[in-house]
Amino acid sequence: MSAVGPAEAAWYAEPRGEVSAALADCLRHGREAPPGLERAAGGPAVDPWGDDLHFALYLLYELHYRGLDGVSDDREWDPGLLGVRAALEQCFLAALREAVPSPRTVEESFGPLLTTPSDRAGGVSGLIAGTGGLWRAREYAVLRSPYHLKEADPHAWAIPRLTGRAKAAFVAIEYDEFGAGRAEAVHARLFADLMEDLGLGAGYNRYLPAVPAAALATVNLMSLFGLHRAWRAALVGHFACVETTSSPGSARMADALAACGAGPAAIRFYTEHVTADAVHEQIVRREVIGGLLEDDPALEPRIAFGCDATVLLEDRLADHILTAWTNGRSALRHPLPQPVAA
Repeated sequence: MSAVGPAEAAWYAEPRGEVSAALADCLRHGREAPPGLERAAGGPAVDPWGDDLHFALYLLYELHYRGLDGVSDDREWDPGLLGVRAALEQCFLAALREAVPSPRTVEESFGPLLTTPSDRAGGVSGLIAGTGGLWRAREYAVLRSPYHLKEADPHAWAIPRLTGRAKAAFVAIEYDEFGAGRAEAVHARLFADLMEDLGLGAGYNRYLPAVPAAALATVNLMSLFGLHRAWRAALVGHFACVETTSSPGSARMADALAACGAGPAAIRFYTEHVTADAVHEQIVRREVIGGLLEDDPALEPRIAFGCDATVLLEDRLADHILTAWTNGRSALRHPLPQPVAA
């Protein structure tokens, strides 16, 4: 099965505002960043939650992952582009600092995550489990694809920035995320299998033009934390938050996919996470966070910030999805076509 449609346009085909348009133009044609682009990126006209910022920031971060088609690898460390990226990051961080609770302890941030999720937390999987949920499952896969097709890669930036207990435990968890030495079990590969099972293409960033800011922001957050040593503790907080919430969320999603008629490969991606992440949650909280705080207790507010920022952005994405779906609209920027036989 494969899906063909406008969502598969080239990454540069549809910029989302002044900054992303200028950025896409200079990347695509190998030009230097325009002198005013850094100023515009940090200007008051840029919405810190909006499509222009998060699409531009996502493109810049991709230069540190697998790159962009048609863009020279040398642009990864282009000083002009780094200046634009820094301006976008500061805009995003300022909004996060304003929205996230004041400095908290690890217990204050993680305590609520250990209780049974509310009905609202399961709202997305609940709608997928309902009548006609398969199209919602396909949309949800597209929304999550910018991260899950490189799952665990952003967190790997933390490894050289940790030591001792924290490092050893972190690497042990990442080893599982990367398939424990088996290419077919790498979680990114399992998600590609899920997409194909749902009649979607599994190409890296294939559906990027269809993914709205609310979903891109969740990926940009971990890239921001991962690419800055100063935010290493926040990346650990993000990682721990994901592992803490993954097991119950994955169980709900596996049940929802089974209920709406998804195939075994789609269901397997989530069942794989149920048991593994229940174990990972204990390790990350006890050994990774515990080891990091043992080495440097002053990092506790940053760990908590990483957790709180993750919850904030996941809630914003859930609100975006639920609002669209309950009003009969697509949660994507471009609705998906129906799958067709290969």
